[in-house]
Amino acid sequence: MRAAGVYALHTDLFDVVERGAQVVKILDGFEFTEGPVYSRIGFLRFSDLPSERILEYSLAPGQSGPAGGKVTVYREKSNRSNGLTFDHQGRMLACETGPGRVTRTEKDGSITVLAERYQGKRLSSPNDLVYNISGDIYFSDMPRPNVPDASERTNVAAIYRIKRTQIYKDSYELERLTEECERGNGVALGPKQNTLYVADSGQKNIRVFDIKDDGTLSKGRVFASLESPEEGVPDGLKTDEEGNVYCTGPEGVWVFDPKGRHLGTIVTPERPANCCWGRGFGGLYITARTSVYYLRTKIPGTRTF
Repeated sequence: MRAAGVYALHTDLFDVVERGAQVVKILDGFEFTEGPVYSRIGFLRFSDLPSERILEYSLAPGQSGPAGGKVTVYREKSNRSNGLTFDHQGRMLACETGPGRVTRTEKDGSITVLAERYQGKRLSSPNDLVYNISGDIYFSDMPRPNVPDASERTNVAAIYRIKRTQIYKDSYELERLTEECERGNGVALGPKQNTLYVADSGQKNIRVFDIKDDGTLSKGRVFASLESPEEGVPDGLKTDEEGNVYCTGPEGVWVFDPKGRHLGTIVTPERPANCCWGRGFGGLYITARTSVYYLRTKIPGTRTF
């Protein structure tokens, strides 16, 4: 694995990040970090899967950051929560891989289950999710064939939609949209929120789907491949306002232009699992094994909540 830093395949990468941009370690000492999301209020939340905790990282008032803040435990016994995001009201949404469900944390701290079963069977392992300004929630679900209750779970690699949660107050309709991905992992919306990107860890590529007017998806197409001799597969991903795609994978964060051209890779000290935009949807927080890193970027990220 190469030393941490910016490795360009095309000079266009430097329209996205500075040539000498540094990958800065913010936090360490965890077991396996995942699912980062940065609140508009000004704090980062992320999952530590094996310890079943959701952590919160905050900077002191007036602190420019990104390093030097304080980390606290936001939730113990998180049901192995993985992907996290917020809705338009600032309520946290989580993929709880343990019980196989998607939940929302209300303002009073109570938990609302948004999705748990499909056609009578429990979901397998919801992995990552994204909130659309329409109110729809899109999430990936991975098979878990080796768990004791596998026969009671869907065990299908699929992308689902929870329909318009700001309208349906007491019951939430779940719809399976596609089974095209072998192992759908990270999900992200394009800058106009009319496309959905899915990292397929099984086929080592990113697929993109057009979102129809009714919220369903068109047939997907391969956007980019992340084939590499280095260890790792496509995992978490995000987009920016100009349509560039940032996907964690072998060695670090792979950056693609809107047409799927690989511009280069931000190599991180540890293999990353996911990423999110920071304060004001600028800068990139990266969860990588035992640590959390930060990279300064030039283009604002896509706003999804």
